[in-house]
Amino acid sequence: MATIRYTNVGIRAMSACVPQGVFHNKDLGYLIPEEEIQKTIDNIGVRERRIADPEVCASDLAYKAAMKLILDNNIDPASIDVLLFMSQTADYRIPATAPLLQERLGLSIDTLAMDLSLGCSGFIFALSTAFAYASLPDVNRVLLLDGETFSKIVNRNDKVDWPLYGDAATATLVEKGDFGESVFILRSDGTGRDAVIIRDGMRNPITADSLIEKKNENGDIHSGLEVYMDGMDVFNFAMKRVPKTIKEMSEVTGIPLESIDWLVFHQANRFMTDFFVKKLKFNQERVPYCIDRYGNTSSTSVPLTIVSELHDKVKDGDKVMMAGFGAGLSWGVSLVTMQDCKISHVIEY
Repeated sequence: MATIRYTNVGIRAMSACVPQGVFHNKDLGYLIPEEEIQKTIDNIGVRERRIADPEVCASDLAYKAAMKLILDNNIDPASIDVLLFMSQTADYRIPATAPLLQERLGLSIDTLAMDLSLGCSGFIFALSTAFAYASLPDVNRVLLLDGETFSKIVNRNDKVDWPLYGDAATATLVEKGDFGESVFILRSDGTGRDAVIIRDGMRNPITADSLIEKKNENGDIHSGLEVYMDGMDVFNFAMKRVPKTIKEMSEVTGIPLESIDWLVFHQANRFMTDFFVKKLKFNQERVPYCIDRYGNTSSTSVPLTIVSELHDKVKDGDKVMMAGFGAGLSWGVSLVTMQDCKISHVIEY
């Protein structure tokens, strides 16, 4: 079972960057009947989202977040040993984006630079990877960049997905230090692969038909090159797995849930996360949200929530539990102790 423990590595700094472009869900009258718009906003909890300009990629947002972190913390780029880039919307299919960011950030050619790809659970898995590298004897600093521009792969006539997703990127610096123990529980279930999927590309080769927009049985419109999500399948999966795994984390660490200072969920939708909180009987005041202003930013949503909502609230010694879940299907929960962590303000690009 993928329960992983790390000692004496932790998060030293975090930052985030979002696009300047603001899309208001109240303006979706072309997609949703006017009388249903407010109900939709209330259910998913998304009032507005940040959408990148067509020429802006996930790496552009990640670069800005990384530079903010480097400048705010006086980091020597030469001191970064590993650069990880987590994304489902990388700049190219080939080459990987991490080496491009290595060059752009002025990191040494000795830097290990590697892409990672997973669903909305991606940050938890990538953070575990960063901790693993930082635990090695000759690695001291790992820069984890997480960027998503889902606006490029969601059809704007898809009434399920378009009101939900936004774009963002984050930077997280992982170092050796006196952080105590961190624990990760990482799980996957490939039987749910069709719940969130872009169907055409490799297994199903791209053809002219891949570009044709089609309406499914729910009235949603997308092409074979755009993301499809079965909302009910994802909802049922999350309800079954996420609260159970959070309770499991409490059991394996021996730390009662009421002793957790902050519980940070992937910002899937407000109704779902509110249900988690109620089921866990957790203090709502210690569950931060940013979905109302940024939407579901996929793998970036957990660190974006920390940066946007907790930059001036996290104290040394705070125990932060993070939970991500999504395509794969995959889900992960982590428990880390924050110590001398500099969290920057969200910037725009």
